[in-house]
Order: sequence, then C-alpha cells, then structure tokens
Amino acid sequence: MAKLVIGALVGLGGATIGVPVALGALGVTAAGIAAGSVAASMMSSAAVAGTGGVAAGSLVAIMQSIGAAGLSVGTQAASAAGGAALVGLLL
Repeated sequence: MAKLVIGALVGLGGATIGVPVALGALGVTAAGIAAGSVAASMMSSAAVAGTGGVAAGSLVAIMQSIGAAGLSVGTQAASAAGGAALVGLLL
C-alpha cells in the first residue's frame, strides 16, 4: 500500500509541478508562447509544415492549451495512477 501512495504522489507531483516547469522552460506561458523560445520555434515549424497555422490537436496546440488553462483534474488523476503503477513495478 505504501508503494501505491508513494507512486501516486510522484505521479501527481510530476503532473502538477513537473509539466508546468517543463513548459515554462520551453517558453509556454499563460499569456502565450514567448518570442524566441523553443516553443516559438516549434510553433513556426508547425505553421510552415501545415497550412500556415497550428493544427488542432498537435503537440504545439496541446502545449498552448496546458499553458493557458493548466492540466485538467482527469489528467492529474491519470498521472497519479500512472506514477503509482510505475513505482509499484519498480519497488
């Protein structure tokens, strides 16, 4: 049981702390994608590859959505469950 609790905390921590930190490091903010950032380069590449815009459901669009609205409760719960399963397998 302790393994599941530890895993859930690791998964939830990764979702609630790790993802926003990683996105911020790439240049994704609540106000949008920062000019000159890695995310801006990804957005430019996605636009050139597509029809001039970022396709719905693409990695860049998902990153923008998370940056603007944060992670949903469902995503956080899934991360906690995944972390619990992973730690349970490793320990």
